[in-house]
Amino acid sequence: MGRGELIPVKRQEAVPLTSRERVLASVNHRQPDQVAVDLGSTAVTGISASALYRLRVALGLSKPGEPVKVIEPYQVLGEVTDDLREALGIDTAPVPAARTLFGFENTGWREWRLFDGTPVLVPEGFNTEPEPSGDILQYPEGDKSCAPSGRMPKGGHYFDTIIRQDHIDDDNLDPSNNLQEFGPISDAELEQIRSQAEHCHRTTDLAVVAVIGGLAFGDIALVPGMWLKHPRGIRDVAEWYMSLAMRRDYVKAVFEGQCAIGLANLERIARAVGDLIHVVMVTGTDFGTQRGLFASVESYRDLFKPFHTRVCRWIHEHTPWKVFIHSCGSVVELIPDFIEAGFDILNPVQCSAAGMEPEKLKREFGDRITFWGAGVDTQQTLPFGTPEEVREEVLCRLDVLTPGGGFVFNPIHNIQPRTPPENIIAMFNAVKEFDGS
Repeated sequence: MGRGELIPVKRQEAVPLTSRERVLASVNHRQPDQVAVDLGSTAVTGISASALYRLRVALGLSKPGEPVKVIEPYQVLGEVTDDLREALGIDTAPVPAARTLFGFENTGWREWRLFDGTPVLVPEGFNTEPEPSGDILQYPEGDKSCAPSGRMPKGGHYFDTIIRQDHIDDDNLDPSNNLQEFGPISDAELEQIRSQAEHCHRTTDLAVVAVIGGLAFGDIALVPGMWLKHPRGIRDVAEWYMSLAMRRDYVKAVFEGQCAIGLANLERIARAVGDLIHVVMVTGTDFGTQRGLFASVESYRDLFKPFHTRVCRWIHEHTPWKVFIHSCGSVVELIPDFIEAGFDILNPVQCSAAGMEPEKLKREFGDRITFWGAGVDTQQTLPFGTPEEVREEVLCRLDVLTPGGGFVFNPIHNIQPRTPPENIIAMFNAVKEFDGS
């Protein structure tokens, strides 16, 4: 079989599990029949639109020139559709977001081309006229009467956040300013979540994964408020990080207000969807770098852990959902605290970061938290290695992480632009080889 050909999915027959059962077995630390696999269930487990387009063409799922949808324009992520899930053996499905991180709706699709020539469909709120410099700007809610909130440099692959920070007067800082994006969930939003979750649950046997907004305390990707027309409060990335040390009382007050609003919304969502969803991502706040933590363990325990504990406790007391935390980098020092706070799932499990060796993680924490990710390095191996190097790394990770459950396969964060389709195919073929397909 050639390196660009996909091994057909062949589920073992000894213990036939549905995809939903497979994922739930894994996150409950039971050995599933085969490796549970995710792609595209969240904005941190997805694939860039350009890599997706080339993969679909390589697999014969799309004709050359047939566009793919950009469902998350900030990172320019593509839509993983049912035919691709079936071809790759994906066990998860998302509850699609009604709005993008720039605040405009995922509706009114129009054709567009990325800088690398990839044909895509973008929502109507997407800016369709490059600036004289060649850069592409994005505007909150697609409103060009406001200052832009995102910039994709000419030739780039993603958007960079444009910081819109007013002068900070420490004597008059008001925590409510950093709460302007949080509020009661609308009936329309609630119905959108309910109807999408019901559709996924009723029409598929996949594990349904939802991202619950408003509970990511201090997520630096969200602090600037790209979707806000006139953001107030502390919105500069550097200022926010400094505030974790200099303005702790202010940060705590913001988190207190955010937590109260978030828990009230969570109660309404839980009543609406019940057991229609199975996994909820509640935070994507990054605490690690390649070499260590952004902040000390003590800072995490003082500022973040009390709120994480409240959220996880509420979910576990009122729902059957499993709780998913995303945090990049070297977070090995915080994993015991993540577990104590009540998180069931850790992503992306960045094995290339200091202290994040998979053998160590599985040995020390594998019976208490599920590793969702870790499948292959998306910084080096997947985009720049050979198909054989991809295969070897995937098989090695599976040998270490699959015993006893507690593992869902996904690359380490999103599959990046320019990743060769033959490497992506080699990755999924390695999973099927491990399963004995």
